[in-house]
Amino acid sequence: MRHIEVSNNSRQLKLPLTVAYCDSFWCKLRGLALRRQLAPSGGLLLAEPRQSRLNAGIHMLGMAFDLCVVWLDKDLKIVDLRHAKRWRSVIFPRKPARYVIELHVSRLGELRIGDQLAFKERPAI
Repeated sequence: MRHIEVSNNSRQLKLPLTVAYCDSFWCKLRGLALRRQLAPSGGLLLAEPRQSRLNAGIHMLGMAFDLCVVWLDKDLKIVDLRHAKRWRSVIFPRKPARYVIELHVSRLGELRIGDQLAFKERPAI
């Protein structure tokens, strides 16, 4: 699986952030469900082929923990940001998004709508 280093060009992140890249139907459907924990420096990047509100929606079924969910447009600008509570149903972004990043809930205060993020693929080990 590919891993992506995420940086925030608008403000400094407290911890480094490396997320697993997920673009297949099954990977996106499973997401982080059925995992027992998530490291504060990790997460999952869900990529869609085009911007959409409907396709960028997430479900929280099977989740053992809350998440910080960040929606980005095609230019990697944050268009929505939410605290997603475990076992709640489906959450859609307020604006169309191409990317969804699911993070540890402790990261919620580090990011703001309008922040410009950057991705860098981490070399395979």
